[in-house]
Amino acid sequence: MALLALIAVTVVWGVTFVQVKDAVEIYPLFAFLAVRYAIATGVLGLVGARRVRTLGRSGFVAGGVLGVLRGVGIGLQTAGLERTTVSSTGFITGLYVVFTPLFGLMLFRTRVGAEVWLGVVLSVVGLGMLSGVQVGSTTGDLLVLASTSAQALQIVMVERYANRYDAIALTLVEMATCFLGFLVIAIALGDLSVARGWTAKGALIVTGVFASAFAFLIQVWAQRRISAARIALVFALETVWAGFFGFVLDGDRLGWLGWGGCAAILAGIVVAEPAAAGVLRRLARRP
Repeated sequence: MALLALIAVTVVWGVTFVQVKDAVEIYPLFAFLAVRYAIATGVLGLVGARRVRTLGRSGFVAGGVLGVLRGVGIGLQTAGLERTTVSSTGFITGLYVVFTPLFGLMLFRTRVGAEVWLGVVLSVVGLGMLSGVQVGSTTGDLLVLASTSAQALQIVMVERYANRYDAIALTLVEMATCFLGFLVIAIALGDLSVARGWTAKGALIVTGVFASAFAFLIQVWAQRRISAARIALVFALETVWAGFFGFVLDGDRLGWLGWGGCAAILAGIVVAEPAAAGVLRRLARRP
């Protein structure tokens, strides 16, 4: 049951790449992100508001750090998605599996095995192949790549904080930080407005409620029943679903070079995944 729930989460994450791409074509980017995280904050607040007081000052700081990293990651990812294909965005986003052990090495000197470096090589080859595809743009791919670095760092820091604070309260502060950050940017740019039409409204509901709030709650519930290694492997399916829905719903036609690049990236993810899971387990055990 827990495994099926996690797979359902990856399906939702995969299809939202298409929904978000369509939505930000008609609704300002930062207004979309502000409303998305307002919804997520409200939904999580229903179950986590009373728990926030248990965090203390250090917990609020930790939640703020995670919120900034998440905000940078999702902001750059969505900006990149505006400029490139759904499939490219999905496969490049999956590189957090490769980047996670590298950040563990740089920040906490956790050991990195040969499989990680092989994953890096495969991923770089894949990115090079994608850069030769005329569909989308190299700029969009680079924005998504930068977002993936921020998301990988956020994953590493979550594992550092997870054993110290209440998970739901910590994530509530994280999402509230995202909301406030995107709200300030949207107001400064004069982009804040009411979403119109079901393309934008539907994307906001799905991403705010299901892809953010509910997805996190399912992850917390499932982690009590499934090992970190298996969860990391299941989450790699997000990349596959993004490619599938990009092809079926958004008409992505990358050609042999583009799909070959996606395959190389996916191979790098699969090779590096066990090491990524091991790094996360070691970080979680550290005081």
